[in-house]
Amino acid sequence: MTSAGTEANIQSRLFINGEFVDARSGETFVTINPATEEKIADVASAGAADVDAAVRAARAQMEPGSEWQKMKPRDRAKVMWRLADMLMAGAADIGRIETLDNGKPIFESQFVDTPSAAECLYYFAGWSGKVGGETLPVAENAFTYTLREPVGVVGAITPWNFPLMLAVWKIAPALACGNTVVIKPASNTSLSLLKFAEYAKEAGLPAGVLNVVPGKGSVVGNALVDHPGVDAIAFTGSSEVGRGLMARAAKTLKKVSLELGGKSPNIVLADADLEAASRGALNAIFYGKGEVCAAGSRLLVEESVHDELMAKVIDRASKMVAADPLHPKTRLGAIVSKEQMENVLRYVEVGKAEGAKLVAGGERTDIGTGKGYFVKPTIFDDVTPDMKIAREEIFGPVLATIRFKDVDDAIAKGNATVYGLAAAVWTRDVSKAHRVARALKAGTVWVNTYNLYDPALPFGGFKESGFGRDQGRDALDKYTQTKSVWVNL
Repeated sequence: MTSAGTEANIQSRLFINGEFVDARSGETFVTINPATEEKIADVASAGAADVDAAVRAARAQMEPGSEWQKMKPRDRAKVMWRLADMLMAGAADIGRIETLDNGKPIFESQFVDTPSAAECLYYFAGWSGKVGGETLPVAENAFTYTLREPVGVVGAITPWNFPLMLAVWKIAPALACGNTVVIKPASNTSLSLLKFAEYAKEAGLPAGVLNVVPGKGSVVGNALVDHPGVDAIAFTGSSEVGRGLMARAAKTLKKVSLELGGKSPNIVLADADLEAASRGALNAIFYGKGEVCAAGSRLLVEESVHDELMAKVIDRASKMVAADPLHPKTRLGAIVSKEQMENVLRYVEVGKAEGAKLVAGGERTDIGTGKGYFVKPTIFDDVTPDMKIAREEIFGPVLATIRFKDVDDAIAKGNATVYGLAAAVWTRDVSKAHRVARALKAGTVWVNTYNLYDPALPFGGFKESGFGRDQGRDALDKYTQTKSVWVNL
């Protein structure tokens, strides 16, 4: 096992007004390497006073005449582009930090997540200066038009599963539109975003435009939502927390966007390429250790091919072995925390008690050290839609397999959830593919693939998976407000 050690390049203090500072209270919290159970660092724990300082710094850069507001859109774009270049150049460094903090394989953090974050910055840098209004000729004696203006100070709250990438999904469009950001990363995984802040400063982002305040959600998150100087909240996390956040934001009538949980159906029709579908089924649920909001955690299989497909899926899962997350060939890392591992294992016991058939995994494992929060790839068969493991988001490497009779049955079972974040269908019939994609109530539907994303494609949910979109042109709506201007002639 590669030792985490004490990384000399780890940044663990708050980033406020362009400087790394201790929390005003002096409080810190320990962040743990989930693969070794060893301490990585003591991270500064922000309080309400720190949030206030960050918001004030961000607010100052929204004032007319500030450095950020005077900067031409193309110059903002240049800063974002430099920052993206730095991310690409530092992918090994920041990827290692994220793997130590989150437990995901270095293959994912260095070669997938960090480049994806950079691509998001490149994409939205291109939008800077292109977000405008339109002229609307409503009367002969008037010149009428609209302006798209920045919403102001954005309070962003992001989760621990993709600490860097999901943060950049909010930061990049917000900056492109001329806003400033105060962001609270998950306390489990604050380190890669603090490193990102270091890059942002070096890239030339003016002080106060980006502020990073790790700490307890009940303190930092609530302070952001309550603060009168914050104009909008962009949240990614659980549906339970999202509901509470939305209710709390109502007190100050902030603009809110929520990207919440999922229980996404991955549907395999009888005419599908079963080799491809079996590979896709594993990628859908075991990529990122299953700690993915859009994970294909429900595998819906047409009865006539059920046995053949499941044999392939189980065989492939049996070859997936947890290993040192820092090894380049590792594809299954450690669950982010002891608490989350225990929660996953509780769901395994619930699935067995409900009568589902456990056909793979279902237990804790290790990588020869006797330490680490590792769980074997777990597959349940003969799951019915009413079972808890078919209804509730587990957020771990646990797959619930459900049979269906025909396309209509697949659509009905696929939509039988309070969530609507993502879905997929595997078929060789293009007509069926389009029919199912249209019928599924989800923000993203993949056909003959899973877990593919692009900065140009909007991502977000239906139903209790939230509202608002990250990525794509649609994301700009979250970070702008429209002003109508009427000029009498």
